[in-house]
Formats: sequence, structure tokens, C-alpha cells
Amino acid sequence: MPETRHGIPLTDAEEDLAPSPAVAAARRHLLAHPVFVMLGIVLASLNMRAALAGVSPLMSEISGHFGLTAAASSLLTTIPLIFMGLGSIVAPKLARRFGTEAVLCGALLLLCGGILLRIASPIVALFAGCALVGSAIALLNVLMPGLVKRDYPDRAASMTALYSTTLILGATGAAASAVPLENALGSWQGSLASWGLLAAVAALLWLPQAYLTRRSTAHGQAAATPRAAGPGPKLTRSPLAWQVTLMMGTQSLVAYVCIAWMPTIFTDHGMSKSEAGMVYAFYTLVQMAGSFVVPLLAGRMRDQRPLVVGVVLLMAAGVTGLLTAPVAGAWWWATLMGVAQGGLLGLALTFMVLRTRDAHTAARLSGMAQTWGYLLASVGPFAIGWVYGQTHGWTLPISLLLVACTALLFLGLGAGRDRKV
Repeated sequence: MPETRHGIPLTDAEEDLAPSPAVAAARRHLLAHPVFVMLGIVLASLNMRAALAGVSPLMSEISGHFGLTAAASSLLTTIPLIFMGLGSIVAPKLARRFGTEAVLCGALLLLCGGILLRIASPIVALFAGCALVGSAIALLNVLMPGLVKRDYPDRAASMTALYSTTLILGATGAAASAVPLENALGSWQGSLASWGLLAAVAALLWLPQAYLTRRSTAHGQAAATPRAAGPGPKLTRSPLAWQVTLMMGTQSLVAYVCIAWMPTIFTDHGMSKSEAGMVYAFYTLVQMAGSFVVPLLAGRMRDQRPLVVGVVLLMAAGVTGLLTAPVAGAWWWATLMGVAQGGLLGLALTFMVLRTRDAHTAARLSGMAQTWGYLLASVGPFAIGWVYGQTHGWTLPISLLLVACTALLFLGLGAGRDRKV
């Protein structure tokens, strides 16, 4: 008797991703307590950017402590992005071998370890910790869309809105509290290390589900080696899959350039460090508006191209303002860019769900988009830092963000069409 969901037989691909009967029964028990499940998703999502966003306001202190140049400082953002791309390659394989819940729990523990390693004295530990943080976030990034598609097939857009908004909330909290935590704890090391506690708490909450998955495997109720899924569509030959992938990468490039350099842009133009931190925190805060509203609207539309045009124009307007009057209109540009950035992230994540036919393909597209997307994004902070170092000004680096906006428009118009991979 084939497995079913809502009375409909699962496809081969979906059955491969589905948990074993014992795990499915246990998960149904957990899903009967929505507060518990939602809290697990929320806590995991809070950790998906916090460890990175807390670095930017402390960049000058970290660079001064280790004697880093501008280009070397950008590695604090670039290295995690590289490993976010590389780690995305193995995430689906690990999930099939050990179960999605177990890998999520392990990723949160790895994240905690990476956060703590970053504050060790040798500079090699700083960069090694950045690599572990990026690898852990890669696993969380890739597995979340497939988890949402699997467990909430009828509410995929709204659940994507929830976790993308929570993700940004974590980044906002980290950015806003980085300097106050540094003052309260007496060092930038204490500020960075504090986010390890959030990762540890989230890991504890995922332990019961991870245990259920592994117990089922150990008792032979799930295959030791999951049955191979059908080959499915060849994603690397799909123009639509590449449009989603490159859109994910380009919006991430813009986001991580802002994470790495936005406060520095303001302080270089005469703004105080504290105000620059507040503007940057506000920029991350208003991203929640875009990340929540845009996926909900996208889920109600067959064709998302009008949304793409709207959010890209908002981003281009904010970047233009940052180029022409960075300090005088800082709060306005932060608002426009923040809403647009949240909307672009929400669209990119939603497209991974809306442009696929089943949970297995959604997980594969998520892996592809976040592997190549984050490898592309990793070029951004380092390249902008290098151009800034060569030109000793922000005119050309910020102008390059307008080029990225043009690319986003064309990629989004392709990814927003009512088609399936």
C-alpha cells in the first residue's frame, strides 16, 4: 500500500523524502502541538543570520585587534559565504542519510561551536570559526524550504514568510545589540560569543525530533540507506532553475555587501559610529516588512513579475540615494533598501517552493540555488572592499550595486513566471 498525504499517493520523489511510518507517527504527535513545532522553526530561523549580522558593527574593533586591512576584513563575511555555498552541496545528502531533523540539530550545534571558535586568540581560529559558521548556516538554509514544503504543503508561502521574517529578526537583534553587548560584557569577543547561547537553545529544542528520526533508523524501521529517488528534472539544464539560483545569489550579494560595509559607508561620510549602527539596525529591522508581506502576496499570485519590478525599483532608489546623499537621507535609504532586501529574500525563498512540483525537487532546487548563489554572493564583500581600497571612495563601489539591481530585474522577471521546473 503506497504512502499517502491527505489521501493522495506520494510520488517516488516525495516518498523518498517522507519520514518512516514510526517517525511520521511521532511527528504527527508533535505537529498536534503547533506551538512546539513553530517554536522550533522560529528558533532555528533566528540563528540563520544572527552570527553574521553581529560582526559588521564590530568590524573596526576586530580589524584593529588582528591588524587586518580592508580587504582582509571583508574575509570575515566572505569566508562564511563561501562555506555557505560549499556546505549546501552536502545538505540534501546528509538529510537523506540521517534525517532532516537530526541534521538541523547538528547544524545548530556546529554553529554554536563555530561562534565560540571565532573569539579564540590565534587569527587562524577566527577564520576557521567563520568557516564553521558558514557551513552550519548552509545546512539550515538548504533544509528549511524542503521542510516547509514537506510538513506544510498547503501553507508553504505563509510558512516561508514566517521563517524568512524570523531570520531577519535574528539579524536585526544581532546588529542592534552588538555594540551594547560589547559595552556590557567588556569586549567584542563577549558580544560575538553571546550568540552561541541562542544556537545551543535552538539545538535543545530540535533534539526530540532528531532522536525520533535516529531511533527509527537504528531499529531498522527506516532504511539504512534511503531508496534512491527518481532522477527528477535535470536542474542544471533548466533556465528557470538558473534564474532562481542567480536571483538568490545576486540578492544575497547585495545583502552581504550591506552587512559588511553599510556602517562603514556612513562613518566614512561623517556619521558617528553609534548612529551608523542604529541606521544599520533599522535597515535590518524594516526588512521584516518586505520578507513577511511579499511572500504572502506571491503565494496568492500565479505570476510574480509585478512584485519583482516593485521590489527591485525600491532597492535601486535606495542605492541611488546612498550614492548621492548618504548621510542626509540615511534613514530614508535604509527604509527603501531594507523593505526591498526583505522582499527580495522572501521572493527568492518562495520561488524555490512555487517553481517546483514536490518536496524533493524543492530541496534539490534549494541546494542548487544556495550552493551557486552563496558562492556568487561571496564575491561581493571582498570585491567591494578591494574596489574601495583601490579608489579610496564609495562612488564606484555603490555604483556597482546599481548594476546588481539591473541583473536582479532581468533574473526576477524570468523566475517570476508561472512555470514549474
